[in-house]
Amino acid sequence: MSKANRRRQRPGNQPSTNRPTGPGPTGPSSSSAGTPPPDGTPSSAASAGAAGASHPATSRPTGTGPRPTSTAARHGRRERQRTTYKPSFMERYRTAIVVVAALVGVALLSVFVFLSASQPTFACSTIWTPEPTASPSPGATENLGYVQPDMGNSHVGRGDKVTFTYCAPASGSHYNVAGAGPITARVYGPTDSVIPQGWIHNLEHGGLVILYKTTSAGATPDGQAKFKAFYEAFPPVASCGPVIAPFDQMSSPFQAILWGRVLPLETFDEARVKAFWEQWGGRTNLEQICPTPNQSSAPTVTSEPSTSAAPSAAPTPAPSAAAPAAPSAAAPSPS
Repeated sequence: MSKANRRRQRPGNQPSTNRPTGPGPTGPSSSSAGTPPPDGTPSSAASAGAAGASHPATSRPTGTGPRPTSTAARHGRRERQRTTYKPSFMERYRTAIVVVAALVGVALLSVFVFLSASQPTFACSTIWTPEPTASPSPGATENLGYVQPDMGNSHVGRGDKVTFTYCAPASGSHYNVAGAGPITARVYGPTDSVIPQGWIHNLEHGGLVILYKTTSAGATPDGQAKFKAFYEAFPPVASCGPVIAPFDQMSSPFQAILWGRVLPLETFDEARVKAFWEQWGGRTNLEQICPTPNQSSAPTVTSEPSTSAAPSAAPTPAPSAAAPAAPSAAAPSPS
């Protein structure tokens, strides 16, 4: 049913069937309404009546009935498509991306610091093993230890990596920083971090260094007790010795070291280490800072060790123990 038909069926919209066909009563009001104007133009009322006769009234009812509504789109009208703003991936997850990037940066920095700290600050080109030598002749005093080739005595910055040609080193580059080199003379445990750049400076001053492998008997509680007893009996000279520390890059379980000279040991022989110190202590080092031990029971040697890697079979002749004679008048003493 079309809209026009529905409107026709509404109350008040049906055309009146009692409309008179003849002329209406004559009177003042009717004559003015029904009489055409003098100029022959039909009146608006007559035009409206004629229009109503030919077309039914289409005006909506003025009653109080409900007004029909429609939710459907009007026919023939195209709806405009609305465009909604869609944020990009970076805009949607900007905060999360920044947080993740910050965490990754912190993690990378931590890994870099850890790897830098865990990298060894020294390296060894050769684990030095001295060539065996013949035993000294009967009645001769043995020269203890072996001369190690010199590796210099330059200073390096704290944390700088040093590669030693021979290990354990009896010379070489070292720290010259308070607390880092020379280091405090004491017994260092198997888990203590002690590097050559520190105790080489002790050697340069004339100190004694005793090294032990962490797999040797020196790393046991009994071995540590022996080290402490030896240290307590040693002359108390600051930074001069002994420094007793762990070190695995060497050819024997124990080594006693002075500047430029090494005494390899299979066991910790306290008497042999003490004889080594009394024989060579203060005789080979470049800086005469530590006191020279008593040489009364050991032969006097030249101030510089031999260039051979093996100890000599016979000691250097010792000078007379008597007081030096007064210089003669013909030969004045040198200045």
